[in-house]
Amino acid sequence: SGETWNPFKLQYQLRNVRERLAKALVEKGILTTEKQNFLLFDMTTHPVSNASEKQRLVKKLQESVLERWVKDPQRMERRTLALLGLAHASDVLENVFASLADDRYDLAMNRTKDLLDMDPEVEAAKAKGTEMIWAVLAAFNKS
Repeated sequence: SGETWNPFKLQYQLRNVRERLAKALVEKGILTTEKQNFLLFDMTTHPVSNASEKQRLVKKLQESVLERWVKDPQRMERRTLALLGLAHASDVLENVFASLADDRYDLAMNRTKDLLDMDPEVEAAKAKGTEMIWAVLAAFNKS
């Protein structure tokens, strides 16, 4: 029906996407699969098994927002822009910046907030090749 890849219907697809990503990350050895008992039901969880990969991503995000910051998102590396958007949508940005000193934490959060507050439609029209990133960000911001 075409709804599978419609970024504005993303909230309906997140569960399947999350499960497929988790499966791929388990196959690559970054996550593991465990069953946890939550009183009334058992649930499959995917804890991190490769902490060095997690630290590499945290460091990459911190450096991109602090040392290699470009105010213009069109000049930002697409993978970094996507990673920032997904970290925001996953509500883990505070954890990413938690190890920073207070002033650097505030700077990183303010820069990220400024980036994420931009109008996705305007930014998608400006930068060719990032339309899908901005569409996904718009879908996450609506939900």
